[in-house]
Amino acid sequence: MRHVIAFFIKFLSTLVVLGIILGLFFNYSIMDVLTISIVLSAVGYMLGDLFLYRRTNNMTATISDFGLAFLVVWFMSLNITFEDDLLTASILAAAGVAIYEYFYHRVVPRARGRRRETNENRNQRQTNARYRTEASEDLTIARPDVRSPKGKENNQNEK
Repeated sequence: MRHVIAFFIKFLSTLVVLGIILGLFFNYSIMDVLTISIVLSAVGYMLGDLFLYRRTNNMTATISDFGLAFLVVWFMSLNITFEDDLLTASILAAAGVAIYEYFYHRVVPRARGRRRETNENRNQRQTNARYRTEASEDLTIARPDVRSPKGKENNQNEK
């Protein structure tokens, strides 16, 4: 259920941003904007949010979302529309998507709690290991004459 809500928020945000940028400024049809939004949301959620964002920070995920949005909008626009200025439309759409993705990653914190707990547990395990002492039979000397020259002299005098 958590993934459905997060994906739905991402899809609606993408649809609104691309609808404003591509629909109003570059005269894309609503079906073109809807198709690009569905593909971009699905690929972005799987690659960006579920894979990359869990392993990196917000800025890295936002930069990768910019690149992904640029590529998806540009490649799909090549096949869907007959617009002339695809590069400008793709850059502006990717910038708009990257801006909302930055805030989306801050508002929808998936798996952050689990990641923090995991790091805290690792730190606790490492911290606890520092205060442990080693105890073994190797630390006590079995024969004093083996370790110190003084012990050898004393043993020779006793003989």
